[in-house]
Amino acid sequence: MDGQSKALKVLIDKEAIRELVLLYSRGVDRKDLDLLRDLYTEDATDTHGDTYDGPAEGYLQFLSASLPYMRYSGHHVANHMISVEGDEAEGEVYTLAFHAIPDGQGGLLEDLKLVRYIDKYRRCEDGRWRFAKRTVTYDYQTRKPIDDASVALLPTVDQDPSVLELAHALFNRGARS
Repeated sequence: MDGQSKALKVLIDKEAIRELVLLYSRGVDRKDLDLLRDLYTEDATDTHGDTYDGPAEGYLQFLSASLPYMRYSGHHVANHMISVEGDEAEGEVYTLAFHAIPDGQGGLLEDLKLVRYIDKYRRCEDGRWRFAKRTVTYDYQTRKPIDDASVALLPTVDQDPSVLELAHALFNRGARS
């Protein structure tokens, strides 16, 4: 393979990995555990700060228990550096994560985190890239009450325009086909 062909292959791999990261954000934000489960290798691990550290399947069980209480979740991916070496890759993803979570008194808190995901990716037998290891670090976090007018603006998963309007398979709920 010549240099230009190798460079094109790396570029295609990087784009597939970027889509993987965006699908993760969509999976959490749309509370789509089947999609999330499809994004990890069978032996993957996930470390989310001091919240969870272990097999990815355990992390998904943790999410399954917590997502029903989260009124809104929005992960906004910013910088994403990726290094590809054959069927393995590494990356660092900067993300702004906004959550509307219960305050324990009937209201909601705005939970804003500046997140960095330190990732290891692996190309699987089906040719798709998946997370082999995710390690999350929080560079900053703040919580403050959300007023009722702002709560009214937050979409719910069943009313989300992207779920209702986008017909392409990429936007379907559940595992990728």
